[in-house]
Amino acid sequence: MPHIASFNRARRGRRPHRLADIEFSSAFQPIFSPTHQRLVGYEALMRGRYDEQPVSPPEVFKLAEKADALASLDRQLQSLHMRQFARHAPSTWLFLNITPTTCIQPAQALAHLDRACQSQGLHPEQVVLEVVETATDDQARLLDFIHLAREQGFQIAIDDFGVGDSNFERVWQLEPLIIKIDRSLLVNAEAHPRARQLLNGLVSMIRESGSLVLIEGIETPAQARIALATEADLLQGFLFGRPDVLGKPRNVPELDFGRHLASYRQHSQRNSDQHGDYLRQLRESLLDACHGLTDGHDLETACGKLLTRDGVQRCFLLDQAGIQQGGLASKNHVRRDVYFNPLYQSSGARWSHRDYFRQALERPHRINVCRPYVALPDAVRTVTLSACITRGGNTQVFCVDLHPDALFDGQLDFPDSL
Repeated sequence: MPHIASFNRARRGRRPHRLADIEFSSAFQPIFSPTHQRLVGYEALMRGRYDEQPVSPPEVFKLAEKADALASLDRQLQSLHMRQFARHAPSTWLFLNITPTTCIQPAQALAHLDRACQSQGLHPEQVVLEVVETATDDQARLLDFIHLAREQGFQIAIDDFGVGDSNFERVWQLEPLIIKIDRSLLVNAEAHPRARQLLNGLVSMIRESGSLVLIEGIETPAQARIALATEADLLQGFLFGRPDVLGKPRNVPELDFGRHLASYRQHSQRNSDQHGDYLRQLRESLLDACHGLTDGHDLETACGKLLTRDGVQRCFLLDQAGIQQGGLASKNHVRRDVYFNPLYQSSGARWSHRDYFRQALERPHRINVCRPYVALPDAVRTVTLSACITRGGNTQVFCVDLHPDALFDGQLDFPDSL
């Protein structure tokens, strides 16, 4: 019946002209703590429908902006989310997105939030207000909003950190309880080993600064493994649960999350076994090289087997003052890929300022492992192993440079010593 099909197409093409025409509802996406192995929060999300068809959030906010009604829409949605959340009374955090318009009048906005909490029997400490620290040019108003919200007991989270002009100076000013890492950083970490290292460092830095870290947008098991490996405090994404109404009959969310954790632990154990085998073999080859040097073999001969190990790039010797004795025993004897590098010829260079040299002298009976750094000979991220040996009656420090990014996709965690 062509006329019915035409009618349906016309109906689907109709769009709302006013906010009052849209029917709003709440959807809640679960947030999990891998340490506690359970659900600890829900992010409330707006859903809109007009004429039985969904209306996208950008379209809703465009209508609100056109009608100069962003603040009133924000208050309407906050009340709706709290009412739906409190109806099922979960003992979790409720994450609410706060628009920049709301922050312009802090006292008025927070008075509404406080009244909404009281009317629904929620304590402000149960509510986490998500703000985007780059979404407003008026940083003073944003600071006022956050300080007043914190005084009233609300928790603060920074959303979408890692995109735009996000920076740590504002983070330290805002002192959020939680920082949500934008999904783009996770996607980049999945595609590039170096981006994965940067994500690990970012999570560590945020946690050391005093905030919890939430990684959002996790959609695949591979992304889950990357997120879990960072030791982030909280996780969120379609893989663990899509936004839905509360109270809907379904499986307990913790059961699905527990299965993902079990899969991650199995994967980590397999990696740990492989990494352990590699490190044991590396230790054996390094000890063989030490014995060869102690017995009087030259550097090239003593390090022959060691240089065949994956990741090992070069070996060199330092005297007790940290001065390099001779040149390098290198995996690449002829540097055809480097046309000119004045830093590669390092005989006579002094390395006494390096951690690996000091560690060897302070712990002479161990094979020491330094933290990753960029080595001068090739400007590549490097880990140096070091050990004290006695050669010709003199104490020397034997050093071995490795490229960790060439090992297990850059995911090998070296211990402090082998």
